[in-house]
Parts: sequence; structure tokens; C-alpha cells
Amino acid sequence: MDAASGEERGTTERVLTLLGLLQQRRVWTGPELADRLGVTPRTVRRDVGRLRTLGYPVHAGQGVGGGYRLGPGQELPPLLLDDQEAIATAVSLLVGAGGAVAGAGDAALRALTKLDQVLPTRLRHEVRALSGSVESFDGGRTPVDPEVLMTLARACRDEVEAGFDYPSGNEVRRRRVEPYRLVASDRRWYLFAHDLDRDGWRSFRVDRMTEVSARAWRFRPRAAPDAAAYVQEGVASRVYEHQARFLVHAPADTVRAQIPASAAVVRRRGSGRCEVLSGAADLDAVLMHVLLLGHDFEVLDPPELKSRCHTLAKRLRAAGATTAPVPGSEA
Repeated sequence: MDAASGEERGTTERVLTLLGLLQQRRVWTGPELADRLGVTPRTVRRDVGRLRTLGYPVHAGQGVGGGYRLGPGQELPPLLLDDQEAIATAVSLLVGAGGAVAGAGDAALRALTKLDQVLPTRLRHEVRALSGSVESFDGGRTPVDPEVLMTLARACRDEVEAGFDYPSGNEVRRRRVEPYRLVASDRRWYLFAHDLDRDGWRSFRVDRMTEVSARAWRFRPRAAPDAAAYVQEGVASRVYEHQARFLVHAPADTVRAQIPASAAVVRRRGSGRCEVLSGAADLDAVLMHVLLLGHDFEVLDPPELKSRCHTLAKRLRAAGATTAPVPGSEA
């Protein structure tokens, strides 16, 4: 190694050390940083300038209480984490990915995938041990193995085939897929993937998978439907024997607030109306759920559901018109 490259590496290590110090404490004086780094205050000023060039908003204050401090910026630059901070961050993200924080699952898994890419091997067993000791007392999402989530997330990121055992009817079969996205509902994690043996798009419940592994074969991404929409429609409609569509005379945002995403797909149809797609083993159950939303609505599909509306309407009118004596009351 020549002198120039050695000097460059020394400068890089010193600047990273300076960044770590600025992240540890709110304010440092120039002499304090110079003493910690073993350089002159002039070198500290130069290194601060290098951090600013990299996008770190390092502010300098004068007078009593002044000094260097790392402030908020317009964008999020890289952070330096020591071993314990990296472990704590990974465990927190695993908890978030498991559904302990409402709405945080997808973002937590994306961040965990990035951290996993640079996490030293020596820290992985500690992360697994700690994550296994964390539980939640509420219902939330069906628990899944964090290692399975990470394996699938890496396969999606690296565009490599994945394999797993999955129940089909009364037997368990090996599935080979091209994984595209992990999708979190309010209750479960799903893998959206192209099934190689069935040559079609499928969604799989992660909690039903066993023997999950990523393979070495890379694949070229296909043109894919919207993953979240596909999984939601499957969960809310396709898995059921009967499907029904309604035109509801209320804004889509209002209806979405009344129906869990796993129970129905709500599509905007103008400013004051929306289409509701849902499924059930019994169409009367779907009809009553839409009725109880409290909005005017029309049945779009299936045609036989319209006749059920008339039958139930007659029954309700008859029930409202009949005055039955109350047991135990006097005439």
C-alpha cells in the first residue's frame, strides 16, 4: 500500500469516528473532538467539512454552550451503530414486522432487510436469541418465524427462486416459486409469488409454510399485478365459495373505515359512491353486513342475490308489522 492510499484510509476512518462521536452526544467543543481524535482543531474543522459534503448537517455554534452538533437534515444519511445498538434495532424491527405495531409491518421488514445485508455474522445469533424472548399480549397478526420472513424477504430482494412445503387439501406439497413481494394484512403475512409448477400468480400464507429455503437460481422479473391488491382480493373474496359485488352510495374512505381490509375490497366509483367486493360461504351473511353499514346500496352480482333482497325485505316487513304478546304480560 502506498503512502497516499494509507493516508486516505486514515482520513476515512477518522471522519467515521468523528461521525460516531457526533451521534453519541448533542454538543462537542472543537478541543474535545480534537483530543478524542488525536488531531488539531484545524483538522476537526476540515473533517466537519467532509461530513457536510456527504450530506450530514453538522452545525457549529459560538460562545458559551457552543460547539459542533449533528442536526436534522432534508434527507436521512447513513447512521453508525455499535454492536448493542445494531442488536437492539434489529430486535425492534423484528417485533414491528411481527405486527406488534399497527401498520408498521411492511416498513419494519424493509428496514430489517437492509440491516440484515450489513449485519455482522457474529451478531446474528444474539438477534435471534433476543427476538425469541419478545412476545405480545394482544391478538394482532398471526405469529410467524422471523427467520422465515427474512429468508423470503431476501429472496424477493435478490430475485432468486424459493421453495417451501405448503398444505393443499389433505396433503402437504413442495412449492417452487418466484417470490415478488411480502404483503401484510391486519391479521397475517402473505407471499405474493409466481408459482412455477402451476404457471400462475398465487398468494401463500407465511404461517402455513414449512421447510422454507431460498435457491441459487435467479429469475428475470415478470410483468406482475399489484401485489397488495391481488392478495387483498384473494383474502376477501376468491377464497370463498360465493362472491358478491355491491354499489354503495357512500364515499370509499367512509366505507373503508367501516370494513376491515381482510373482509372486503372497496373501490372508488366517483366522489360519493364505491364498489364493495366480498365473499362468504353464505351470501345472506354478506348481504346483511352491507345492509348494516347504514348506506343505500345496489346489488351488482350475482343476480340471485337480488331475489334474496326481496325475500328478506318481505320477512323484515312482516316482522315489523306483527305485534306478538310479550310472555308474562297482561292483555
